[in-house]
Amino acid sequence: MNGPVVECVPNFSEGTDARRVEAIVTAMRVEGVHLLDWSMDADHNRSVVTLAGEPAAMVEAAVRGVGKAVELIDLTRQQGVHPRIGAADVIPFVPISGIKLEQCALLARQAGLEIWRRFGVPVFFYEAAAARPDRANLDDVRRGQFEGLQEAVRKEASRRPDLGGPGLHPTAGACAVGARRFLVDYNLYFDSSDVALVRAIAREIRADSGGLKGVKAIGLLAHGRAQLSMNITDFNVTPVSKVYRAIASLAIKHKASIVEGEIIGLVPEAACERESDWMRQLVGFDPQTKILEHRLETPLAWPGSI
Repeated sequence: MNGPVVECVPNFSEGTDARRVEAIVTAMRVEGVHLLDWSMDADHNRSVVTLAGEPAAMVEAAVRGVGKAVELIDLTRQQGVHPRIGAADVIPFVPISGIKLEQCALLARQAGLEIWRRFGVPVFFYEAAAARPDRANLDDVRRGQFEGLQEAVRKEASRRPDLGGPGLHPTAGACAVGARRFLVDYNLYFDSSDVALVRAIAREIRADSGGLKGVKAIGLLAHGRAQLSMNITDFNVTPVSKVYRAIASLAIKHKASIVEGEIIGLVPEAACERESDWMRQLVGFDPQTKILEHRLETPLAWPGSI
């Protein structure tokens, strides 16, 4: 890829219907944009797509994906264990090469404006694109989820969207659009179905509870097992190995064991720690398909193009 390269990792609130997800992915096919990865999770009822390409084309691809999600996803009928406020829940822009985070924030603002103009979906800007300091943290934006936010925007001026509104779209909710650096989307499974166990561990390790810097964590029941779902937002400060060791120690305290781990989406080479315990425990991890730099060299074919 020549010139500036931006990554976009849209998350959609659909993880059970492969035809719908494929239609959303296909809608994002724009010249200058490459498909790197896409995955679905039925328990989370969520899909994660990774794209990379030229900045202006990336904005258009993201906006088109939102439009298709608005058409296909009805949040009043959607249920899953993952927090969400929109059919197209989050749209983050990430600098890869030849572009700065501040420029990605401007791309996020452009995308948000088009999302509201074209589809009538209100937009919240978060992280580096946040219009207000109290919206830098995505968890704060998503507080109450779709159902709670529907009520909050009517009652509290401080909770209203940055663009559009004040009410949410009746079936598609709202969209959080932002700019951030690379993160590691990392899940761990335990030899237990006790959600209280993983929620207790999540409270102890996440940054906003005084735990590890740059770690966000929630405890869920997924695929019949207790799952610790994490975003490690600064792996240079807090390597994944440090997070894993802390969790393994807490698991012993709670008389549980880590069974396996998984990476959602792609992971940058810089975050990988070859021969580490956390990487040895990953299920189905193929460096050629899961490491960002390798996938940039060999993008996926778009659905329906073969």
